[in-house]
Amino acid sequence: MHASADRALGGQFFRYVVNGLLATAIHFSVLTFNLNVLGIGSAGVANGIAAIFGITASFIGSRYFVFRGTQGRLLNQGLLFLLFYAGIALLHALVMYLWTDRLAFDYRIGFLLATGMQMVLSFFVNKFMVFK
Repeated sequence: MHASADRALGGQFFRYVVNGLLATAIHFSVLTFNLNVLGIGSAGVANGIAAIFGITASFIGSRYFVFRGTQGRLLNQGLLFLLFYAGIALLHALVMYLWTDRLAFDYRIGFLLATGMQMVLSFFVNKFMVFK
């Protein structure tokens, strides 16, 4: 790989991390609100609702900030992104359900574990499938 390509990929990954941190902060804020203010009794359900907000923020940031050189159509990218993130949201909710609701562990640790899995999967899928 050429040096300029290495720098471009590094910059893209840095933007991906920034975008992911922002989307995760939105997701976690809504999750905390759902559990502590709205009193939703299931961390899995509360997380599923919160995922909608995090996914929306992630798509906007991915399209216009992380993978900004992409030429794909908005509708096509949006549909691919939604399909992929529907699966990620289900995986995230399942981890939260098992970790918190079934095993009675702290939801914050479960959130970090689920988010780590999401981070690795989503960079590669977004880079090579959605925003190629």
